[in-house]
Amino acid sequence: MNVRSIKRGFTLVELLVVIAIIGVLVGLLLPAVQAAREAARRMSCSNNFKQIGLAIHNYHATYQQLPVQGGGTQGTHAGRHESGPRGNNRLERSALVALTPFFEQQALWQQISNPFQTTDSSGTIRTYNPMGPWPGMPLSAHLNWGNYDPWLTNIPTLRCPSDPGTGLPATGRTNYAMCTGDSCDTGYGGALNRATGATQTGGSPPMNSRVQASQRGAFVVQLDSKFRDILDGLSNTIVAGEILTDLGDRDARTHLADNVPMNILNMGGNLGCRQSLDPQRPQFWAQDPSPNRLTGSGEERRGMKWASLLPIYSQMVTILPPNAELCGNNFYYSIVVAPPSSRHQGGVHVLMGDGAVKFVTDSIEAGNPERGQVGIHAQHTDPESRAGIGSPYGLWGALGTRASREIVQDF
Repeated sequence: MNVRSIKRGFTLVELLVVIAIIGVLVGLLLPAVQAAREAARRMSCSNNFKQIGLAIHNYHATYQQLPVQGGGTQGTHAGRHESGPRGNNRLERSALVALTPFFEQQALWQQISNPFQTTDSSGTIRTYNPMGPWPGMPLSAHLNWGNYDPWLTNIPTLRCPSDPGTGLPATGRTNYAMCTGDSCDTGYGGALNRATGATQTGGSPPMNSRVQASQRGAFVVQLDSKFRDILDGLSNTIVAGEILTDLGDRDARTHLADNVPMNILNMGGNLGCRQSLDPQRPQFWAQDPSPNRLTGSGEERRGMKWASLLPIYSQMVTILPPNAELCGNNFYYSIVVAPPSSRHQGGVHVLMGDGAVKFVTDSIEAGNPERGQVGIHAQHTDPESRAGIGSPYGLWGALGTRASREIVQDF
């Protein structure tokens, strides 16, 4: 008896159905893989911040104070640094520099704290003094004088894996910045004369008095701070926050806009740059930002120089909520509303005084952003924002102040 062989196979419809199912599964899988990768990067970022928190506590245990945001050496030259042998850093060193031996960068600290030899573009051997030159030194000066390698070093502990920024024009990037409170007055100037180190008592009001009224965060520019000064409690006070580094794409969080029409300290000044945002892409500046203007060269952007104290590089304030725009008056003198920022979805990491790392959402309660900043300078025009009051910027502002006696609920 003959047995007929039966051939089996897929019809075209069945094949297309199988392909469609595979496509759907791949479409579901890829976002899950991306989300898992970002979760891992976010965890790594949080771990870096914990290392910085441990470094701050170990530093305090060693020296009975926090590292100074604006410490270093002084000189006699009228400019930002010594014109000859780059002999001092003009009190422009960030707190991150002093922390290097406390987060496993002892070799880098040895280079910084000792004379450093290098060769300039003409082949001449140059020697930098201990504690290095002006940290804001441009790349062109590094070339002419010979690279000061410590300031050009990218430190893994200071980088969040979610931030893709790398290489030039930055000299050395950081994704972590010190919190100086809820007012940006004197964020660059500080209380000390950069040539002599003496307290600046001149002016009306005197600079040292302006600093006392406005510098309300855990770190006070140029001055010593201690845990005992944080009267609101270490667990209720932010000591540092996460920041992005610039990618050259007109991102409002990394490229500073100069608030031309009004003073940043006045009522409404915090929001004076918002009219320059692109209405189609509100995270970016418009092609024509007038009446404001974008300021700073390619290397003078957010997080580009880890060793410099300037607000644009290594400070954050709790005025506008996380991931809001950078807005200020004048790049170098840096009266800048500089919120924290990140590539994480919906918020940023902050480091509390007790060493805890918390994730703060962009929607945190931030009071009235149109209120004027706290201070005693004549440009502080809001009569309610007098020195010593609780923060006008709600829970967010309260977390940034060290001793304003606000009641902080869980966040």
